[in-house]
Amino acid sequence: MSENSSPAFIDFEASSLDLIASYPIEVGLCMPDGKLHSWLIRPHVLWQDWSESAEAIHGISRARLEREGMAVQEVARQLNELLPGQVFCDAWTFDSFWLHRLFRAAGAPPGFQLESISTLLDSSQVRQWSAIRQQVIAELGLPVHRAANDALILHKTWERVICRGAAAVQ
Repeated sequence: MSENSSPAFIDFEASSLDLIASYPIEVGLCMPDGKLHSWLIRPHVLWQDWSESAEAIHGISRARLEREGMAVQEVARQLNELLPGQVFCDAWTFDSFWLHRLFRAAGAPPGFQLESISTLLDSSQVRQWSAIRQQVIAELGLPVHRAANDALILHKTWERVICRGAAAVQ
């Protein structure tokens, strides 16, 4: 990735935060050009975990997923078609678990590498990240804990952190 290009960002919402039983219920992308993509994911037949407290946070019911969600194979196919070689997230432990759970259920390998946003940032930028992210959330006024919104927040925060760093160098 060149210094002037923006990365792609991904975010997942999940059935719970249980790193043994949880599964992805929504995935959102913000592409390098800022275009958003989002899919609700119909639970695979073996996915039974559900947390009502998680549902209260993201606002997506299991019944809605059953009605409106896409099959895991279709979501995995579209992710592989859209994503470049690398995509970045802000909660690598959780996001990598849900990504691999999605692709394992789909019976396909991901065609891209998931990386932590921290690999793109220096120590000064890491220290600025949280405060700038909160500013971006306030300015955008979007609900958080929806995958596409959270991916857009990552994109806008990254742009602002990188621009702030570039302005400090000049």
